[in-house]
Amino acid sequence: QVQLVESGGGLVQAGGSLRLSCAASGRTSSRYAMGWFRQAPGKEREFVAAISWSGVNTHYADSVQGRFTISRDNAKNTGSLQMNSLKPEDTAVYYCAAKYTIVVATTTSQYDYWGQGTQVTVSS
Repeated sequence: QVQLVESGGGLVQAGGSLRLSCAASGRTSSRYAMGWFRQAPGKEREFVAAISWSGVNTHYADSVQGRFTISRDNAKNTGSLQMNSLKPEDTAVYYCAAKYTIVVATTTSQYDYWGQGTQVTVSS
């Protein structure tokens, strides 16, 4: 199993930036894809971004394409989500997820392991 802990959330004004981090521990020697999802109050959890084990392949939701960048450092067992040009509609709890696969995974049902989430609030 892999355990995930997110950090870096907070309150930011519209147009600002935040960088979320995800620290992985446990069985990190096996190859795993990582993803970021978010859930706003009253809404379903939705896909934000994903990255393959190698980091070569990435995928983004249309709503964040060009504003968010996902990355990972396998040597440090960490993943990151750089969020720029934030909008009030980006407000949500953001979750890091992992799946033992080398390819990109983009749906909640594909992921086996989840962090506890970190709150991101964007004020207008």
